[in-house]
Amino acid sequence: MPILLTIQLLLTLLVHQPMENKRTFLALGDSYTIGEAVNENERWPSQFVQQMNAAGKLFGTPEIIAKTGWTTDELQAAIAEKSPKGPYDLVSLLIGVNNQYRGNSSEVYKKEFIELLDQALAFAGNNPKHVVVVSIPDWGVTPFAEGRDLNKIASEIDHFNSISREVAAANGVTYVDITAHSRTAAEDPEMVTTDNLHPSGKMYTYWSNRVFDAMKDQYQ
Repeated sequence: MPILLTIQLLLTLLVHQPMENKRTFLALGDSYTIGEAVNENERWPSQFVQQMNAAGKLFGTPEIIAKTGWTTDELQAAIAEKSPKGPYDLVSLLIGVNNQYRGNSSEVYKKEFIELLDQALAFAGNNPKHVVVVSIPDWGVTPFAEGRDLNKIASEIDHFNSISREVAAANGVTYVDITAHSRTAAEDPEMVTTDNLHPSGKMYTYWSNRVFDAMKDQYQ
């Protein structure tokens, strides 16, 4: 067989590795998961997969159900429409900022977050070790929030996060807190994209690092 043809065949085999050799990842959320205003490879789920692959824990391209502006009920509707098929090796859930932004009830948020986490667990084959909840960042530190009641925003974000943390703990699910670090955006303009609201790839790298550190030992 000619050398050039042999090389082409090897490259084809490398590119088209069977998916059964790669773990699956379902990321559920809103703008913070879909990565509003950043490149696809800068989204935190994408960066996380890159880190896991570099560590020899192979994951395929993440399946993302997320859209800018979604609240908990809108994420529920999208999940019902798309009907993702598990079980997945990892499921992440980051949702709630738009509930807070719209002034929605925290009681309703808790009810719907519980339902969403139940779905996430089901998608993960009811293995809580393969589910991660990521806290809501504080958008009140961004230029977009100028002129608003920043203390109120921070207090409400903390309250919503206390709910998600409590629900995650009750279900034995890993909880990754990125909120405190998100507040450093006020000190570093490179942490925010040009829309003056959403995190940059640099901020998402920190989130990815935190999720990687929390989840890497779950996969051999």
